[in-house]
Amino acid sequence: MTPPDGVEAPSGTRLRIIEAAYACVARDGIAKTTLEAAAQEANVARATVYRYFPGGRDELFGAVVAWEVERFFAGVRADVGDVPDFATYLERGLLAARRRFTEHTLLQDLLAGEAEMLVPPLVEVMPLVVNLLAADLALRLKRERLRPGVDPEVAGDLLARMTLSHMGTPGVWDLDAPGEARRLVREWWLAGVLAD
Repeated sequence: MTPPDGVEAPSGTRLRIIEAAYACVARDGIAKTTLEAAAQEANVARATVYRYFPGGRDELFGAVVAWEVERFFAGVRADVGDVPDFATYLERGLLAARRRFTEHTLLQDLLAGEAEMLVPPLVEVMPLVVNLLAADLALRLKRERLRPGVDPEVAGDLLARMTLSHMGTPGVWDLDAPGEARRLVREWWLAGVLAD
């Protein structure tokens, strides 16, 4: 993922505040993390936090979630690396995303104990994640031989949503087993998308 046009990745003091707030949440949880704690962790004045996040705590936590989601998917992208074909790209992406999701200790702790505070900022950022992933998949699908009538944008959107859904709740699929992910992607997801 890269920030969409017109949106800059955080840097400098803004990034330092986001990283500090993340450290506070990791240590104390969302409910106990205050703007004062984030300011102290970042070694800036409380007024500086408000200068960068005039919406206060909610805006800061939204930025922290967006920043961590971007880092999460940058890690997935690095895990996938170079691949020979679209199916392998999707398989590796699904496996990497699932592994990173289950091994993200802070995310799992927050979902178990403070989901009501984590979900609202996730709801804000997830449409952007879906759109970016769908656009990436659609672009890659345009280089593949598709079944007649398959629209790359529609297929990319569907595959993005299925990937994100299975990342969190794999259902009957054991996504710790690469063979299962291969079967899911090639026999189910792509059977109606890629030409034989």
